Amino acid sequence: MQTKRGVHMKGTAIALALLVTLAGRGAAQGNEPVILLSPDSMWKQKRNLRVCADPQNMPFTSQKREGFDNKIADVIARELGDTVSYAWWPSRRGYLRNTLSAGTCDLVIGVPIGFDPVATSKPYYRSTYYIVTRTDKKLDITSLDDPRLKKLRVGVNLLDGDYTNTPPAHALGAHGIIGPGVVGFAGFYDDVHHPGEIIDSLAKGNIDVALVWGPIAGWFAKQSGVPMTLTALPDSDSVDLPFAYSVAIGTRRSDRELRTLIDEILVRKKSEIDKILMEYNVPTIGTTR
Repeated sequence: MQTKRGVHMKGTAIALALLVTLAGRGAAQGNEPVILLSPDSMWKQKRNLRVCADPQNMPFTSQKREGFDNKIADVIARELGDTVSYAWWPSRRGYLRNTLSAGTCDLVIGVPIGFDPVATSKPYYRSTYYIVTRTDKKLDITSLDDPRLKKLRVGVNLLDGDYTNTPPAHALGAHGIIGPGVVGFAGFYDDVHHPGEIIDSLAKGNIDVALVWGPIAGWFAKQSGVPMTLTALPDSDSVDLPFAYSVAIGTRRSDRELRTLIDEILVRKKSEIDKILMEYNVPTIGTTR
């Protein structure tokens, strides 16, 4: 039987996989080293904010700096009086080890509060998983308890195995929604697939319902051009993993000054950051600070 802390850490590890890359296999299995003390960051001496990021992870980050986390990094750097540079690394096994821990960058944007390998800032948004349907179908599904889900085609993003599967994938089985009607989609980018394929399939009518992490759902729904309805999955539907996560910025534990400044900026520039999130159609819930 898992302890409450064990369940929480399993959830935050999976959240890292979803928020940073929607892969994060090494992190989700607890293979990343805990980042403790390290030499002072270069940001203060060089006036250059070095960001760890995945070069292909829209809507979060991209090498063209088109993601919403890229835009938020620009806000932080501007407030610090710094320029921005990136340490690009696909967020697979060894992501933190080869970036933040190696000293090639100073912060990771988009980690869940409570993720142990890093020290986290104040959260800058909170989101959850959503039930996504085509608006013209008028399904009005608000819970996994809806009996129609056992007859409809339900799409869900998957990771590697049951241990690292997404919270809604765990919850479907607990609600008796199993069998050929449940369709798995890639939970990460590779040479062939991307997480937005689940929304593409919904838009084309290949599935009836999609269960998707908020920023992915909002961004790809907007890109599809097909009107879609997003309904937050209720907490009561979860099994052992939460659906909702508060998202923050991760730094080395030793970088207390940088983290304090980031916290101040997140509060001071909240309206500007919220505007960026709205531009990317990121659905948020509750309050973050």
